[in-house]
Amino acid sequence: MFRNVEELITSAEEKQIPISEVMILQEMEHYGRSREDIMHQMERNLEIMEKAVERGITEDVKSVSGLTGGDGKKLYEYIQSNETLAGPFLLEAVAKAMATNEVNAAMGTICATPTAGSAGVVPGVLFTIKNKLKPTREQMVRFLFTSGAFGFVVANNASISGAAGGCQAEVGSATGMAAAAVVEMAGGTPQQSAEAMSIALKNMLGLVCDPIAGLVEIPCVKRNAFGASNAIVAADLALAGITSIIPTDEVIDAMYRIGESMPSTLKETAEGGLAATPTGRRIQEQLFGTAKKV
Repeated sequence: MFRNVEELITSAEEKQIPISEVMILQEMEHYGRSREDIMHQMERNLEIMEKAVERGITEDVKSVSGLTGGDGKKLYEYIQSNETLAGPFLLEAVAKAMATNEVNAAMGTICATPTAGSAGVVPGVLFTIKNKLKPTREQMVRFLFTSGAFGFVVANNASISGAAGGCQAEVGSATGMAAAAVVEMAGGTPQQSAEAMSIALKNMLGLVCDPIAGLVEIPCVKRNAFGASNAIVAADLALAGITSIIPTDEVIDAMYRIGESMPSTLKETAEGGLAATPTGRRIQEQLFGTAKKV
């Protein structure tokens, strides 16, 4: 059982196995289940993610509130028909991340990675990198185990809850998870996966959770978008040999301490940040008849 990233990387290096395999072995030991069962369960998660991505970029998804929906599809269509500034590869990940989170907001089925509010980052990156690296289905499943290994560390040493640690704990964690998994799929070392996680998460520190009207829609959908782009850039930095001066476990600890010091108004209460703007309050009044005072 690994408790932190340092132990995770040490285990992978000593056994000369990828991080995904370390996580698979831990799941088998902890739950007393066969490799086949563990892999099959993750395959089901992969299928759910795939369906959510496809639905979000092809259908006119709309949330019950009417606040979000259709932006993932709109961006995906823009990629196909226009000369983009950021480039089609990066924007495809952004579109698919948004699409997944819009499906979540529309009460569709998604796979929380690590939460529903951050569910777009990992699949957005995975189903875009798929077109570039051409992984096997097993490699795609392993991508999720690698993501899960880093998410496991965050959940047990800090938090993946916006109510406890702000959006840095949700989209921030998902961003680091995706970055680390991309590195492994691209042939990077376990240490490079850790560097990618660290670089990605550092750039999400301090991100508050301030959902308009308390709904997981605004600004959640677009934060997933930028989490996906952040993850890919962080992975490239790590694969280029660029390292993080601050070790991953210390970055995770910093995230925890930052979350602890955040006021409650910035931790999913809809009492501060964007939720407390005049427009944010007006939207809450329109939807629920009342606006929270701060």
